[in-house]
Amino acid sequence: MPHLEVSDVRARYGSLEVLSGVSFTVDRGEVVALVGPSGSGKSTVLRLLVGLLPPSGGTVRVAGEPVDYRRAAMVRAVRDRMAIVFQQYNLFQNMDVLKNVTLAPVRIKGRDRREVEDLARRLLDRVGLGDKLHAYPDELSGGQQQRVAIARALAMQPEILLLDEVTSALDPELVNEVLEVIRDLAREGMTMILVSHEMAFVREIADRVVMMDKGSVVEEGPPAEILDNPRTARARDFFGKILRH
Repeated sequence: MPHLEVSDVRARYGSLEVLSGVSFTVDRGEVVALVGPSGSGKSTVLRLLVGLLPPSGGTVRVAGEPVDYRRAAMVRAVRDRMAIVFQQYNLFQNMDVLKNVTLAPVRIKGRDRREVEDLARRLLDRVGLGDKLHAYPDELSGGQQQRVAIARALAMQPEILLLDEVTSALDPELVNEVLEVIRDLAREGMTMILVSHEMAFVREIADRVVMMDKGSVVEEGPPAEILDNPRTARARDFFGKILRH
């Protein structure tokens, strides 16, 4: 049974259909990369999965259980199982690193503060920021802030981690410190869906690549197959352009 199953999912912004029958699965411990041109619907899929955009059709199942996004209780339940990291860090500027990481588990999930703080310290050590507990966001580099954002998502103890272009706002020299955290999570068996334009990284870390265009899945398969020998003309055109640069 797939950890996550997306079946013929559709979504609209007003009269504009932005997802038109998207289907793919993610197995437990698998890393799936969503790739494709800007505006193809990749980030929209992640927003839909965590209930930020309601589907207009299709089905999402987590561990075989269908998610009814019309029910607030079901959306809360799915957010217990998934966490998302956006390309913008969205840290609270008036709170230190430890507070940023512990706020949601304590306030939203009602967990014991001391237990959450112990977890936060371990997570911040894990992402290489154990010495920055009491630093404020404006005292950190972009790469450090993004690693805090990843630790904050992990503090919710999700089954599935969603990563939306988490390196796109970073200076090139800061990208690898964030990618190294994601590498570690993959090695430890975290189920992840990542949207990324870093094709070398996608090739290295992803178990499967799903290429999207105009709100639909064009094709999917192992990275070597999709990147080096795509079947469809659209995928050949897309990868031919981006992999030449």
